[in-house]
Amino acid sequence: MLSSLLAHTLAGLTLPGSIELALLTFGWLRARPLLEGPEPGRLRRLTVVVPAHDEGAGIARTLTGLLACPRPEAEVELLVVADNCSDDTAEQARAVGRARPRAGFTVTVLERKDPERRGKGHALDFAFQTALARTDGARPGAFLVIDADTRVSSTLLTAAARAFERGVPALQAPYHSGDPEVSLRARLQHLALLAFNHLRPKSRDHLGLSVGILGNGFGLSAQTLERVPYTATSVVEDLEYHIRLVRSGVRVRFLADALVAADAPPSMAASKTQRSRWEGGRFRMIREHAPGLFLEVLRGRLALLEPLLELLLLPLGFHVALLLLALALPGPAAHGYLWPALALLPLHILCAIRVGKGSAKDLFALLLAPAYVAWKLALLPRMLATARRSSAWKRTERSAEQPPPGVD
Repeated sequence: MLSSLLAHTLAGLTLPGSIELALLTFGWLRARPLLEGPEPGRLRRLTVVVPAHDEGAGIARTLTGLLACPRPEAEVELLVVADNCSDDTAEQARAVGRARPRAGFTVTVLERKDPERRGKGHALDFAFQTALARTDGARPGAFLVIDADTRVSSTLLTAAARAFERGVPALQAPYHSGDPEVSLRARLQHLALLAFNHLRPKSRDHLGLSVGILGNGFGLSAQTLERVPYTATSVVEDLEYHIRLVRSGVRVRFLADALVAADAPPSMAASKTQRSRWEGGRFRMIREHAPGLFLEVLRGRLALLEPLLELLLLPLGFHVALLLLALALPGPAAHGYLWPALALLPLHILCAIRVGKGSAKDLFALLLAPAYVAWKLALLPRMLATARRSSAWKRTERSAEQPPPGVD
């Protein structure tokens, strides 16, 4: 009796996530909606914010890649925020601006020193407020956010500018990991990002939902930032801010015609640190925001239902573990749901490979997914510890020797 009750409880815990997974597995099959918004108009200046903490070794590569992109009709500003740096990030960024002058592009460097308010969210808020406070023609009409270790497709600036001119209030480009050929671990992480950062936002966009913000490769109009200031400072400030956007009625659109790619952590230790921060921060968001979203849905704000389901969808490793544990317990009624829910997971990954234009190597990596799930489960104590801590900017270790893959 007790084991049957436990099986049904575990099944109930996974049900919201399974509903969300079903929506996101098949949503992309709907016709793609037009990329337009409520307030079209000419874009005169696009500011690309590059938040950087001790990125002196790689900031030049990122800025050089952005300067190589075809320029839209709007002027483009690359705004680097050297946040609480102890290296030469600011000097390296300024050197790129001097060495690679280009008509229609400017490189601006802001140095921020505030040991009490550390973190990417604080750096972004500082950049947005500084740029929006300008009173001359340098005030931007829209912003893109690109991490300091990122390569971008050549279409990024023109596609983003076109979307903003069509009135899109917020957007997110597909965001992949760096070179999946570096290691098997990098391949598995690449496979996970195909699902999380490509299939899911594309499905949401095709279903008429807000696609979410992934922290890298997202854009906001000036009007959006004035309406919803970027006062998100948790470890997962992108998820925190997206919840605020949806509550304010702002829909984030999917910029399918561009791509950003960032380096995967080069070592197991770096991967553990990064994943612990991300997933731990997500658990914290569940604790802080899920009850409030649930109450708002009950009051009739149905637009918040999908963000609530998305928040309740646990990382796939934990979702799988709960399903398997429930299956191991007696409870025939629950099993009628558990087996289809479990079968949905490989189908979800296969759709991610299809939508994200993966390769046969990604199909092979799918066979090793159980090992990846076990690795994620082993990180649970660190994730829960992170969920109890506030945000601080911890730069992820990267390999200087890792070759930059093409993203076009």
